[in-house]
Amino acid sequence: MTQQLTIRRPDDWHVHLRDGAVLQGVLPHTARQFARAIVMPNLSPPMTDCAGVAAYRQRIEAALPAGMDFTPLMTLYLTDATDPDEVARGFAEGVFVAAKLYPAHATTGSAHGVTDVANIRAVLERMAAIGMPLLVHGEVTDAHVDIFDREAVFIERTLAPLVRELPELKVVFEHVTTEEAVRFVEGSGPNVAATITPQHLHINRNAMLVGGIRPHMFCLPVAKREKHRLALRAAATSGSAKFFLGTDSAPHAVGAKESACGCAGIFNAPFALESYVAVFEEEGALDRFEAFASLNGPAFYGLPVNEAKVTLEKVAVAVPDQIDANGTQIVPFHAGESLSWRFAG
Repeated sequence: MTQQLTIRRPDDWHVHLRDGAVLQGVLPHTARQFARAIVMPNLSPPMTDCAGVAAYRQRIEAALPAGMDFTPLMTLYLTDATDPDEVARGFAEGVFVAAKLYPAHATTGSAHGVTDVANIRAVLERMAAIGMPLLVHGEVTDAHVDIFDREAVFIERTLAPLVRELPELKVVFEHVTTEEAVRFVEGSGPNVAATITPQHLHINRNAMLVGGIRPHMFCLPVAKREKHRLALRAAATSGSAKFFLGTDSAPHAVGAKESACGCAGIFNAPFALESYVAVFEEEGALDRFEAFASLNGPAFYGLPVNEAKVTLEKVAVAVPDQIDANGTQIVPFHAGESLSWRFAG
């Protein structure tokens, strides 16, 4: 039985670091494990231009504890009014490495998102021409569409036509949650890939609802039926270069989660690698973990693989009930549980 696993230092290709005091509290959890991370732009107000994104990156760098080696990879928040020239300029100057498509009102901080993909057609064409990746929150927001069907409908209505019409556009289908999404990514060309979160590998929708409403298991896209969880586990551990690690770690204060209208998001950063590697062990795929965590993402983004290495040990680690994020109490994923692997650095 494997007792130790050493891999290239991984990256997180989807994370929410927040801002201000909470940023200072949560950033070290990501930076201690990951060399780089794709940082989401859905702050309030959102990061919709080069100046805003550059300023946010400076705040992240200033919040990084001394001695930690971590590079934030920034993203631009797309709106109906996004200027293609601003997108191209920011990408050329290295201000951001990708742009994020939030359908308006699909999730936390998406009120300013795109109301119709047709409204940003010129932006997408420019991105395709310059090789800039589009990161997609793949859900429709129509009130009549069941929340558990919104990803599948988005594929049929929006994403499949977009990929057909702009095959040269690089697309990351973020935090996929359904069998339909897995099949779509697998059946698409080399310019389409996907990230998978730890929570969607571990839980199905029962985790939110059986025995009472459990707000700390609520995220968007919402966890689906068991067949979808199994499809995601198969995809993540398959060895396919189309799937890679993206935690979608999204911290919210306890009070914001445990309220009459609780926020969507799961804070998984503190034990992200331990959570992922448990799945790979259960699926008999520890030999494929390095590709998923450390190799596939850089290959898709055209970035070098990290030279440093990290080690995980087969040692039990207890996950606390809450974590103090610089004065804000946050419940982490796996709170109160014991995980069978420990990040040793």
